[in-house]
Amino acid sequence: MLKFVSPPFGRLVARQAQLEGEFRYAHSRLITNSEEIAFYDGHKVEKAHLQHSYLRLIKHMNKIFKLRIFYNMAEGFLMKYFWSAAGLLMIAIPAFTNTKSSVSARTQDFIIARGLLISAADAIERIMSSYKELTELTGYTTRVAEMINVFREVHDGKYQKTVVNAAQTQNGTDSIIRQRGEVEEGELIQFDKVPIVSPNGDVLVEELSFTARPGMHVLISGPNGCGKSSLFRILGGLWPACGGRLIKPERGRLFYIPQRPYLTIGTLRDQIIYPDSQEDFEKKGMDDSHLDEIMQWVHLRHIVRREGGWNSKNDWQDVLSGGEKQRVGMARIFYHRPAYAILDECTSAVSIDVEGFMYNKAKELEITLLTVTHRPSLWKYHDYLLQFDGEGGWKFEQLSDAARGTLKEEKTQLEAQLSGVPAMQKRLRQLCELLGESSCLSNVEEEEEEQFSDPSDEE
Repeated sequence: MLKFVSPPFGRLVARQAQLEGEFRYAHSRLITNSEEIAFYDGHKVEKAHLQHSYLRLIKHMNKIFKLRIFYNMAEGFLMKYFWSAAGLLMIAIPAFTNTKSSVSARTQDFIIARGLLISAADAIERIMSSYKELTELTGYTTRVAEMINVFREVHDGKYQKTVVNAAQTQNGTDSIIRQRGEVEEGELIQFDKVPIVSPNGDVLVEELSFTARPGMHVLISGPNGCGKSSLFRILGGLWPACGGRLIKPERGRLFYIPQRPYLTIGTLRDQIIYPDSQEDFEKKGMDDSHLDEIMQWVHLRHIVRREGGWNSKNDWQDVLSGGEKQRVGMARIFYHRPAYAILDECTSAVSIDVEGFMYNKAKELEITLLTVTHRPSLWKYHDYLLQFDGEGGWKFEQLSDAARGTLKEEKTQLEAQLSGVPAMQKRLRQLCELLGESSCLSNVEEEEEEQFSDPSDEE
C-alpha cells in the first residue's frame, strides 16, 4: 500500500540536487570573481541571478514538502494505527486462548508491559531527535554569528584580518592598518602621501604621491607584488586608504578591465552592457545598433552572427577565446564610456593592430587610460610613467621620447645579453666534456631543461 501511494521521490530528489548544484555554482562564481564584480559595481545583476536560482530551488523543495505531507499522513496511519492494531490483535490472541491463568491477570500484564515499552521508546526517540536538532542548530548559529560580526566590523570600518600576528603589531604595522586617510570625490585622481598597505599588514609602498588629470594617460609598470593591483583596489574602494589624502572619481566614472574579464550569466547583450540590466540599457535610449557599432570597433562583429544574435545564451567563459574575452572587456568600456579606465594587461592576447585601434578609439572617446603592461607597443599611447621597483620605491615622470628611448635601450641590452646565453652554455658543455667533469655537465643539462621547459618562461 505504501509503495502504491509513494510519489517518485528518487526523481524529485535528483532534481533537487541538480538545482542545489546550480545554486552553489552561482555562489562560487560570485566568490571567485568578487573583486572584479565589486569594481564593476555589478551587485544588482549578480543578486538577480542568485535570486533566480534560489527561487527555482525553493519552488521545487516546496513541491517535495507538499507531497511529503500526504505521504507522511498515509505512512503514519498505516504504520502507527493500522499496523499497530493488527499487531495488537495478534498479540492479544494468547490472552484469550491461554487458560492456565486468569483473564484479568493476563490482560493486566499485557497492558502494563506494552505501556512501559512504548513510553520508553518514545522518550528515547525524543531525546535523540532533540540532541541531533540542537547540534545542527548550533552549527548554523555559529556561522551566522561569525557572519554578523564581519558585517559589524565592515560597518565600523575595521578591515584588519585575523592573520595579523603579534610580530607585525610590534613592528608598528597594526597602527598603520588602523589609520584612515582622507578620501574625497573629484574630477581627477590624486594620491598625496597615501601608503599602499594590504589588509594583512604588508606595507608595499610607504608613501605614494602622483596626480592623473583627465587626458593624462598613465603607463604603470613594475615587478609582481610591487603594489600595482593594490593601488587599483584602494582606488576602487575595495581596500581602505591607511593615511594621506586620496581624490578619486565617483563610482561609475572609473572602470576596471583585468587580464581575464568576468563574463556573467545571460545573453550576449548582457556581456557587453554589464553591469547594466536590460532595463538600464533601454533607459539610456540605446538599441542593438549601438552595440553593433561597438562590436565593430573591437573587431567582434562576427561573434554576433556566429552565436545567433544578441539574445543567444551560452556558457561564455568556454565559448569565447582568450582574445575575444579581452575584446569584450574593451567593448564594455566603449559602452559605458567612463572618465577613467584601468586596463590591467587586458590586451595581452590581442593582436597589435587591433590593440592599437582600440587604444586610439578610447582616446578619441576622451577616456583617460591607466594601463598596466610590459608590452613596448603600448608606450606610444601614454604620456606618463608610474614605475615601481618592487622594494617600496617608485617614480612618476612624463613619458617623453627620451624616456622611451632609455627604456628601449635597456630592453635591447637585456635581449643582447640573453641572446649570448645559449652560446655560453654550449661552450661550458664543451669544457666540461674536455675536463671529464660529469657533475658539471649534468648541472648544465639541468639548467637548459629548466630554461626551456616552460614556454611561458621562454617567452
